Amino acid sequence: MMKIKPGRSYPLGATWDGLGVNFAIFSEHAERVELCLFDERDAVSESLRIPMPERTDMVWHCYLQDVRPGQLYGYRVYGPYGPESGHRFNPNKIVLDPYAKAICRTGVLGDDSFGYVVGDEEEDLSFDERDNAVSAPLAAVIDPSFTWGSDRFPQTPWEKTIIYEMHVKGFTKLHPLVPEKLQGTYAGLTCEPVIRYLKDLGVTAVELMPVHHFAENRFLTEKGLTNYWGYNTLSYFAPHLPYASTDIPLESVREFKMMVRAFHEAGIEVILDVVYNHTAEGSHLGPTMSLRGIDNASYYRLGKDKRYYSDFTGCGNTLNMQHPRVLQLVMDSLRYWVVEMHVDGFRFDLASALARELHDVDKLASFFDIIHQDPVISRVKLIAEPWDLGEGGYQVGNFPVGWTEWNGKYRDTVRRFWKGDGDTVSEFATRLAGSSDLYEHSGRRPYASINFVTCHDGFTLNDLVSYNEKHNKDNGEGNRDGENHNNSWNCGVEGATDNPMIKALRERQKRNFMMTLFCSQGVPMICAGDEISKTQRGNNNAYCQDNEISWLNWELSKEQHNMLEFTRKAIQVWHDYPVLRQSKFFRARRVIRGDEVSNFIWLDPAGQEMTDEAWNAGFVRCLGVQMRGDLIEDLDEDGNRIVGDTILLLLNAHHESILFTLPPLEMDQQWERVLDTAHPDGPRRRIRQGVKFDLRGRSMALLRLFRKIKTAEEL
Repeated sequence: MMKIKPGRSYPLGATWDGLGVNFAIFSEHAERVELCLFDERDAVSESLRIPMPERTDMVWHCYLQDVRPGQLYGYRVYGPYGPESGHRFNPNKIVLDPYAKAICRTGVLGDDSFGYVVGDEEEDLSFDERDNAVSAPLAAVIDPSFTWGSDRFPQTPWEKTIIYEMHVKGFTKLHPLVPEKLQGTYAGLTCEPVIRYLKDLGVTAVELMPVHHFAENRFLTEKGLTNYWGYNTLSYFAPHLPYASTDIPLESVREFKMMVRAFHEAGIEVILDVVYNHTAEGSHLGPTMSLRGIDNASYYRLGKDKRYYSDFTGCGNTLNMQHPRVLQLVMDSLRYWVVEMHVDGFRFDLASALARELHDVDKLASFFDIIHQDPVISRVKLIAEPWDLGEGGYQVGNFPVGWTEWNGKYRDTVRRFWKGDGDTVSEFATRLAGSSDLYEHSGRRPYASINFVTCHDGFTLNDLVSYNEKHNKDNGEGNRDGENHNNSWNCGVEGATDNPMIKALRERQKRNFMMTLFCSQGVPMICAGDEISKTQRGNNNAYCQDNEISWLNWELSKEQHNMLEFTRKAIQVWHDYPVLRQSKFFRARRVIRGDEVSNFIWLDPAGQEMTDEAWNAGFVRCLGVQMRGDLIEDLDEDGNRIVGDTILLLLNAHHESILFTLPPLEMDQQWERVLDTAHPDGPRRRIRQGVKFDLRGRSMALLRLFRKIKTAEEL
């Protein structure tokens, strides 16, 4: 007979203390809660039901001295079933602990997973009495101990950060140098060839697409598709079990920690893409898997008709960030991943949804206040996807100090400029210079802007220059899904082609995008595979494609090798020239010895400073910018002012070549061509005073100021 002790109401979840396990679960409206213990993952029912005898501050709790790590468990929660009043309790359904640290069984979404009778005329107003214990997802008690050794957080400053957005499975699933058993896993990312590749590329942080354990979508599985991206979170504490090289729950946690430790040893930070705006339970017609059956009215934002959810995410529901226990759930989760799993930051999916106090987005919402006061979370990297699908949800530039943002305006403007839209030059210059119009007024720095041209959502870089239209028929939605407005250009032919002129133009356009990214003020982010010209065959919404459409193919053609090499060069340029990665916005003028000297000068092809007329002319597609490396206002770690080379960027989005007049220099100075998208393999070349630079059509060049060493005769 198992002895049941009262236990404690904190911490929530299942906590192993070396002698036994404390179980605690919050439910404000429940009338009774039972802890259900399972002997094995294939069990058709629980081996033991234990009524939880104590309730403190709406937390049900008990302590079992004979339970050990590895124990599988779930809950049955009793209460009213009244969808019209917001309550959806159904004790016939095993529900997953919101604080589960490991998942043993992912669950199968059969009809018995729903709290109502599927197909019933009244649908969710009906009540399903079938027991789902045979298929419900189950949690496992863990022992959190792990030998971190000398692991240290890299703490890379924002202005020295390059983000590489990647998918755990897709990156190594086809990697020939990763052992087959480890392909597509956390352990696969720790393999030496993978770490070496990222180090050689020059990135400083990986941003992992969702690794919180997520559930499948029934409508996808019925079509033979898979929830590949993972924006369908079921557990906010457990690493996604299928990404582990073993199906042992405790080992999945250990394997994730080993991955983080390996990245840290290489000086690479780990940022998680997290989805706290909604859960896998979907709309009112979704399954009962966890929060819905534990306390629907507390965990979710309900509409005026409480049968339905307020949906700011397009995914059926929105977490109720107005409830203190929901805020606690999110904060406890974030803190757990930093303290216990050693991650370095978070990218918040649809972050505007988290900021809605009542209806409007409020940047002073409780969520932000709590994060800013937290001594753990406030110190890691915080990235917002600054939009959701609700009214007023597009909030680029409006997040508080301490936050960075995916700069969607940067993405759109850079795409339009290189597509040849002539009315973009003024905004393009603003984006290249760090988007001060979005961030400076609130006291933020250029690194508040996460600059990107592509990400997981949308066209790959290769497809951006190869398709005018999306081609998403493989998704089974009649090509209706995915973004229609992509600012893409196929360079003359839709899709793959053997035309050498079009192929050459596409390669140059890809280089233009990549070089622009690493010559812009702010934090550059590249999407995994863009550096090797990954294609998704025109699919701009490959969320359900867990196959070769999404996975990286490491069998590279000559053109792909060339693109990889150029990307490495562009990243090395970013590392070599501190003027490209400043932590402060450029000042318009600075006084030196009584003279006004511009540290950031925009030039027209005649070598003259851009006029208001030129900025506003719709036909302008070519410009240059000189950045003074001797006027950088940043200090190094020792407090010394940083001084670097002066550089000149020349950009021509016009289809014809332009002879660009270079700025005049002193007698002992020359310009040296460092990188040119029209001549990617060309050697460095010095340019004499008075010689015009032949800037090829649709190309970009970076020149540095070179001071000649005088000969004895000249001295």
